[in-house]
Amino acid sequence: MRKAAFDIGDVRIGIATSDMLGIIASGYETYTRKGDESDYRYLADFCRDKQVDTIVVGLPINMDGTEGERVQKTREFVHKLSAFTDIKTVFQDERLTTVQAERILIQSGVRRDKRKQVIDKVAATIILQSFLDKY
Repeated sequence: MRKAAFDIGDVRIGIATSDMLGIIASGYETYTRKGDESDYRYLADFCRDKQVDTIVVGLPINMDGTEGERVQKTREFVHKLSAFTDIKTVFQDERLTTVQAERILIQSGVRRDKRKQVIDKVAATIILQSFLDKY
């Protein structure tokens, strides 16, 4: 079964999936949020369609290890998502993933205006690969 990762933002959600063996993470898409219930349904349907058995959600912990408002929003989003799917959800520390994603895109020659469109997907891929490497 596959794993999926979500990098949840206020405007966009980066989505990545693993291969069926759970070894390699690949960026899937950057989903533009439409409203909470639509977002939950979309993600639940996505997981069902892709045969996902674990959802990995990036947890935006502060650099000093504390949990701020973004962590609370993310936990609340996941709690509400659980009403739409019973797939196991785990959190993965996402500190510096956006910085890593930006660096990768710059090194790959992606123009600034295009980076905004894919950075969340790349960050979700980094979150998922970190999780897969750990387990």
